[in-house]
Amino acid sequence: MTMTDHKSGIIDKMVFPVKGMTCASCVTSVESILKSQPGVKKVSVNLADNTANVEYDDDLTNPGKLKKAVQSIGYDLYIEDNAAELADTIRKKDYEVLKKKVWASGILSLPVFVIAMFFQPQIPYANWILMILTAPVLFVFGRNFFINAFKQAKHFRANMDTLVALSTGVAFFFSAFATIFPFFAASHDLPVETYFESAAVITFFILLGRLLEERAKVSTSSAIRKLMTLQPKSVKVIRNGIETEALIESVLVGETIIIHPGESIPVDGKVLTGNTYIDESAMTGEPLPIEKKEGSKVLAGTINQQGSISIEALKVGKDTVLAHIIKTVKEAQGSKAPAQKLADRIAGVFVPVVMVISVFSFAVWYFVGGDAKLSHALLSAITVLIISCPCALGLATPAAVMVSIGQAAKEGILVSDAETLEKAHNINAIVFDKTGTITKGKPEVSDIKWFDVDGENLAPTLAGMESRSEHPLAAAIVDFFKAKSIDQIVPEDFKNIVGRGIIAEYKGQKYFAGNADLLMDNNLLLTNEARTIAKQWSDEAKTVIYFANENKILAVLALEDEIKESSATAISALKAKGMEVYMVTGDNNQTAASIAKKAGIDNFYAGALPADKAAFVKNLKQKGRIVAMVGDGINDSEALAVADVGIAMGKGADIAMDTAGVTLVSSDISVVLKLIKLSRRSIMIIRQNLFWAFIYNIIGIPIAAGVLYPFFHVMLNPMIAAAAMALSSVTVVSNSLRVNVGA
Repeated sequence: MTMTDHKSGIIDKMVFPVKGMTCASCVTSVESILKSQPGVKKVSVNLADNTANVEYDDDLTNPGKLKKAVQSIGYDLYIEDNAAELADTIRKKDYEVLKKKVWASGILSLPVFVIAMFFQPQIPYANWILMILTAPVLFVFGRNFFINAFKQAKHFRANMDTLVALSTGVAFFFSAFATIFPFFAASHDLPVETYFESAAVITFFILLGRLLEERAKVSTSSAIRKLMTLQPKSVKVIRNGIETEALIESVLVGETIIIHPGESIPVDGKVLTGNTYIDESAMTGEPLPIEKKEGSKVLAGTINQQGSISIEALKVGKDTVLAHIIKTVKEAQGSKAPAQKLADRIAGVFVPVVMVISVFSFAVWYFVGGDAKLSHALLSAITVLIISCPCALGLATPAAVMVSIGQAAKEGILVSDAETLEKAHNINAIVFDKTGTITKGKPEVSDIKWFDVDGENLAPTLAGMESRSEHPLAAAIVDFFKAKSIDQIVPEDFKNIVGRGIIAEYKGQKYFAGNADLLMDNNLLLTNEARTIAKQWSDEAKTVIYFANENKILAVLALEDEIKESSATAISALKAKGMEVYMVTGDNNQTAASIAKKAGIDNFYAGALPADKAAFVKNLKQKGRIVAMVGDGINDSEALAVADVGIAMGKGADIAMDTAGVTLVSSDISVVLKLIKLSRRSIMIIRQNLFWAFIYNIIGIPIAAGVLYPFFHVMLNPMIAAAAMALSSVTVVSNSLRVNVGA
């Protein structure tokens, strides 16, 4: 996606996969280094899916420079065209490597733990055996902790790797010194104690925690992966009159594609030949297959269920609705909710503060610890460093956001960013546009009254006249007669009267189709019966069309933009949840009142211009309401922009969808309630995650520092701290997956 910045050049907006992030401090480091690059306008880094959303001026920087900057602090940025697939492939390989590291470190750590805990005094040269077994755990399987910590230190930064490297490094080198020079410790009255088991088991637990965390994080991005698998890799396309197998990337607009039963639709297009039923549930959330015939529109990513069809490609590649959905979901999952800002600010200073607390804890215990002062000092310092990892803090919000936005996409709801998702849970007033939102947006013939048999026999004449008309309602009349298999008789002479209707001539006889003014202009009088029927239909907000010849009224037709089947039920459900529901429309008061009554809306505003709709929304906001505006047209775009949450119909105007924060793919307003429920559940889970992430450190750090020892003679074992730290991250991600369960 690109956009022009008048002060400079082109502003590119890209989503780059990031390699090597493990905690909230990593996020802060990557964000800081990217923000410091010339030309970078905005950065949002997400730990849950390891991505960076970057807006940058391509006159001042480029992806290559951004990659080098990120590499300089120990991480990496994927900038290739197929970056997402490449990152996914490398991530899978890294996962397998990590699994091997966990197994290997576990195999070596087990004897270290058993010997140190139970058999150290009985085994000759036990410390040497422990040191030899522990060294590969730290410096082979856990070497990345030290490498990354060093890279961070070069830039005067610190992250989780710094904490792990310091804690395990201090434990190992102190123990190694005591093992190699035991007489030095004895001559200075120092305890000849070793902590090899702590260093080894801590490394094992942290590696195991990362393995479990990666496995859990895969589930949070399952929605986007499912969307990406909906489009086939190859298609059957007609070229030079021959059906040819071709890669999806090579298909051009206008080409004819053959779709057999069970195959996915590869592009957005329209049916040229054949009839079938297509499963659109992945795109719209509609559970029942939709009938498709000649002229019907089809979407990429949907499944052909029955007959074979040929379609004309109208949109291909990145222009399809599916590609737009994938792009929107990716960007939204990578965005940050306001709730994460506090966590990010804390994470930015968290690691340095923890290091200070660790040093302070060491100093206090060294001076007041009595005979075991050095032992207590080392244990407390190491444990504080280990238990303080801010992984859970970094995952608390983005994990829940990713799952929520993915679940929303499954329901046919495209949320543009995390902030919109967060705002939606507070909505208490909803303003609906009428046409295309509450109603179908497509007028249909609802009633027709023929006044004599001769008149009904002239149905082909009326169908032929309307087929020549340019009026928007004419297509509805043509479709009505086509559905009844009534042929069209082409008129010999035809005239369109703007604002009145049409006049045609067949075999020397004139015919009129239009409003009452057209009849009056041509001295045709309405009968009492026609007038009564027309008034009744007008009172029901239907548009009345008269059909007559030079002598009499032949028929009266009523056209109606019917409300959607789900509208009344959806509005009733919203009101039951305590929502204030309003309708705004440019239609007259009579039509608005009729539609509002059918939909169950008590408050409506008729005759509204685009600026009036926006003013109506602003007025509600000034009264303290949190307002969602739901619309589909260009005339709704201003109101969508000023609402707290703008919700656009997926079949509406592009500008409406660009302006809104939410797009409903199915154009079914019953999904609005699903959005609100999903938002409320996700916010509840985000708050739970943040609570446990904060409370874990608030309680854990003082215990690790030894505050319980004076009262209970208990010091927290560093190995237990490592296990608890790993468990906290897995717990936060697992809790986030509950969004799916409750949706």
